[in-house]
Amino acid sequence: MNTTGSTLKILVIDDSNTIRRSAEIFLKQGGHEVMLAEDGFDALAKVNDCQPNLIFCDILMPRLDGYQTCAIIKRHAKFSAVPIVMLSSKDGVFDKARGRMVGAQDYLTKPFTKDQLLQAVRQFGTATQGVN
Repeated sequence: MNTTGSTLKILVIDDSNTIRRSAEIFLKQGGHEVMLAEDGFDALAKVNDCQPNLIFCDILMPRLDGYQTCAIIKRHAKFSAVPIVMLSSKDGVFDKARGRMVGAQDYLTKPFTKDQLLQAVRQFGTATQGVN
């Protein structure tokens, strides 16, 4: 059952196949359309094609980390309003502050639960519905 009333397009960016698949299962159970990216470069290509309503982005990734990926997406006028929730196994104040500095709306610590993920969707997913 969808918790927001309509299907959202959600992009999950994480270099861990386990995390991507867990997020995909949880979000699909919530009734959402899910796209997956394995790193920042993959994500940048998919953001333009998919035009997601919400993005979950890992911080520690090879080539282009989550902070860089978030900053690039937020600099693009077309996607500056898309909420981004950072994902990390680190739960430090500095990491959360740095995420906010590059435009992230929130921060989830891994491993996350289905409830935590869907709560973030409820909180941030409705902000950009109809923007595309």
